[in-house]
Amino acid sequence: MKILKADFILTCRDDFEIIKDGAICFDKNIIDLGKKEEILRKYRGTETIDCGENSVIMPGLINPHIHLEFSANKTSLKYGDFISWLGSVIKNRDAILQNSKEKSIEIQLQNMLHSGTTTLGAISSFGDDFDSCVKTPQKVVYFNEILGSRPDSVDVLFDNFKSRLHQSEDNKSQTFIPAISIHSPYSTHPILTKNVLDIARRENYLVSTHFMESQAERDWLDSGSGDFVEFFNSFMPNARPLNSTLEYLNLFYDTNALFTHCTKANDDEIQKIKELGGFVTHCPFSNRLLNSGRLEIENIDKDMLNLATDGLSSNISLNLWDEMRAALMLHFRADIDNLSKRLLQMSTKNAAKALNLNSGALVKEKDADILVVKLADKLINGDLATQLILHTKKAEKIYINGEEVLEARI
Repeated sequence: MKILKADFILTCRDDFEIIKDGAICFDKNIIDLGKKEEILRKYRGTETIDCGENSVIMPGLINPHIHLEFSANKTSLKYGDFISWLGSVIKNRDAILQNSKEKSIEIQLQNMLHSGTTTLGAISSFGDDFDSCVKTPQKVVYFNEILGSRPDSVDVLFDNFKSRLHQSEDNKSQTFIPAISIHSPYSTHPILTKNVLDIARRENYLVSTHFMESQAERDWLDSGSGDFVEFFNSFMPNARPLNSTLEYLNLFYDTNALFTHCTKANDDEIQKIKELGGFVTHCPFSNRLLNSGRLEIENIDKDMLNLATDGLSSNISLNLWDEMRAALMLHFRADIDNLSKRLLQMSTKNAAKALNLNSGALVKEKDADILVVKLADKLINGDLATQLILHTKKAEKIYINGEEVLEARI
């Protein structure tokens, strides 16, 4: 058991309580928190660490959607249009995957850790990131992904998926949690989607999916038109959409699911996700690079939204602080201080709820996944949330399940 004391404790709870001159007592879980005089008196004799001037204690960051298998990408892909980007991914995929060896993935995991990401949702298409995700000190929700729209490949793809899922289950631990990903409604055959969701319901697996990321997807699923016509005809002549958007969403009944991007989702689809008890994962940097439009977060219930970086195939950073800064610029009509609070909760409390984790807020009995960060200078006139997002790049101290992660000391 130990105590941390700091100038501020940012709880990231629903009420966004900030405790000035606070302290937190914890072991594997949070035992207590409050004003430092009260905590020090209550737990007299407990090892106490003073986090120093301009210090802030807050929950560990949670990145619920990331593709680590493209960690080697820098200048291989085309941006500015979703279909052009997708074509460049297919053309350069093998080379990027070949270069995205275990070492490069581990470097990115360490970079994420240093910036304060204590939990991530890894979307794994091929399993190349498996060993790194099992070994990393962070908590990993490991989404084994399935995709493929050709009817003659359904059985082979499903068998491969089940093999990867079983391997994940064999390595399940307190910090490695197997889960399921269905790529998207345009790329995954309904038979595969139904079979995989049956497993998710039966075994209570968390599910993630890309949904309504581009105008091309919108046109294709609505009317079989648009930029996807030529794309699909190049390898599957006379292709037609496999389902409508609402038919796809209806398959997710009785599951716990995250729907990523949703920039082109309409009001009925967002309402359906809400009725399903689902969550929307916002990736602003990726959406800008692929010209996918702005997710209208002002029209989505704040508790449904979480924030993620996506992968380095459509981002230049896996640092959630960078993603929060991008979101501040993207949603330029919003009050900056209120938006900052919302973004911090999207990266902690909301993401934990979406991933069904006992973390994300500084509350008694939650897992002790804790960061210590430093303000750039003494806080005089600024809002704490805004100043943190504007200036923070790394964590000073990192605890996962109450244990300090030594690798984070940089």
